[in-house]
Amino acid sequence: MVQVLLVLLALFGVVFAVQFVRTLVTQGGYAPRLEAIVLGAVTNFFDTLGIGSYAPTTAWLRLRKLTPDNRIPAMLTVGHCIPSLIQALIFIQIVKVDPILLAGCIGSAVLGAFVGVRFVVRAPVRLVQTMVGIALTLAAVAFAMTNLKLMPGGGTALSLPMAELLPVFAAHFVMGALMTFGIGLYAPSLVLLSLLGLNPVAAFPIMMGSCAFLMPVAGVRFLKSQRIDLRVATGIALGGVPAVLVAAFLVKSLPLGTLRWGVVVVVLYAATQLLWSAARPAQPAAVPVAS
Repeated sequence: MVQVLLVLLALFGVVFAVQFVRTLVTQGGYAPRLEAIVLGAVTNFFDTLGIGSYAPTTAWLRLRKLTPDNRIPAMLTVGHCIPSLIQALIFIQIVKVDPILLAGCIGSAVLGAFVGVRFVVRAPVRLVQTMVGIALTLAAVAFAMTNLKLMPGGGTALSLPMAELLPVFAAHFVMGALMTFGIGLYAPSLVLLSLLGLNPVAAFPIMMGSCAFLMPVAGVRFLKSQRIDLRVATGIALGGVPAVLVAAFLVKSLPLGTLRWGVVVVVLYAATQLLWSAARPAQPAAVPVAS
């Protein structure tokens, strides 16, 4: 089962990479932004160590105004797709977990993303701002709870009883759909699986595998839409790949508590700005003056 997942994951990666390159060639090619390369390196480095990449990337994109708000979900999915694929290929092999649980969560998340991306590419800007703002707020709460030792510690299990599998699969379907709106899957998946007694280490291949499989599915659709800045997305991807390899094989672990508090502050600020933009009245269009 695990070997089948790895082969499928590689195929998904190839399909996405071909579409990515084809899009760049068709649209004339885009030189990646240096700032986006650095952003991709930093966020994916800490993503591999368990921080998560969606919330800090969203916060930085919003603070630096690198892309319009309604393009943020596409930037996250396309930019972080290849680094996430590499993470999953690494962790699925080295961390043992029940293959039925792993495959079921991944399949459910992919189906959810397939449904969710259809709504995101047509969603009004205010809806995207609201969804991403809420996601950032929840991410900040999760970071704070982790630092305060209020997140569930988990158990030692590497599998779950049959009666709990269907609810877990249903939850990952919803998480996959929400991820296309920019709501990261790591924190809610880890909390759910830990509450059910799964070893938190065993949750890593489930989280990373779910993201790695759903991101190519959603990413191909985003690449075909007009809601993406290819210079930023390409930069995030180029910076993310070597950072993942360094974090996984050389660094492996760091004391991340202080970093999480910094992320909480930045993410809450970005969330406030997004929610304020979504809530304030729309500005009336300017009336042209007759000459």
